[in-house]
Amino acid sequence: MPIIDIHIHLSDIDSFHRTASDQSKVDYTAAGLKAEFDQNDVILGIGMGVTEQTKGAFPDSGSPNPMGLDLEEGVPPFLMECVGINPNRLAGAQTQAELDRIEARMQAPEVAGIKLYAGYYHYYVHDKIYAPVYELAAKYSLPVVIHTGDTYSMNGLLKYSHPLTVDELAYQQRGVNFMICHLGDPWVMDAAEVVAKNPNVYADLSGLVVGDRPHFERFMNEPLFMDHFRRALVYCDHYEKMLFGTDWPLAPIGLYAEFIRRLVPEQHHEKVFYRNAFELFPRIGQRIAELMKESL
Repeated sequence: MPIIDIHIHLSDIDSFHRTASDQSKVDYTAAGLKAEFDQNDVILGIGMGVTEQTKGAFPDSGSPNPMGLDLEEGVPPFLMECVGINPNRLAGAQTQAELDRIEARMQAPEVAGIKLYAGYYHYYVHDKIYAPVYELAAKYSLPVVIHTGDTYSMNGLLKYSHPLTVDELAYQQRGVNFMICHLGDPWVMDAAEVVAKNPNVYADLSGLVVGDRPHFERFMNEPLFMDHFRRALVYCDHYEKMLFGTDWPLAPIGLYAEFIRRLVPEQHHEKVFYRNAFELFPRIGQRIAELMKESL
């Protein structure tokens, strides 16, 4: 079965480098990612744009918009990109210039959506500072992907990343589709309700475990841990709105896929691992068609 990994990273972030070498033990390069894709039938990935200007500064308040995939030069052909937004630069004299750069990047065919780092940046997602970004999302029919739940930095503030904040946003912006990242973990029941209630809200299952096989085995064999997520999935009962993502390099792709196969009932695997991505990210179809044409 082909797989689309809708949540990976390929940015020069110090914490990603350290996690790859010390915890997940993956080769954090484009070549390393491609090798894992090939080994696991992943035909396309979506990278979440984020940058830091100073080593270890993530979330970096000085990063210019739009934030992209800067680990290596350019976006590899087997990836698309969600352009990252730094809201700290969307106020003041430079606002229009920042928005112009965001819009110009959104017109590129390899751009699949927009990424907000709620919690990392200290704004609620329904704050008026993001209003022009949502206007652009509606104009180009692109989804907005939102970090929710625990932050991979002690400098995040959890009140801004709670999935319930997306409920108000989804109500205000019915013309835009949103994706809650990480199922809002640890507030997975709240995220499940937001997805179930709002027709324009989806969720990904990325980043729920970080590390290598021994770490995964410990959690996959702990019923309380697995039931934490299963309860939310059963309650939501909208597997057509759940998407597979790994949060690579935080975990090896094959290992993470094994985890999600254990978590999601088998009859929903094709939707979660593949088909649902086409519903949320409208540009995926064209990108995959181009890849298939090139492979002939």
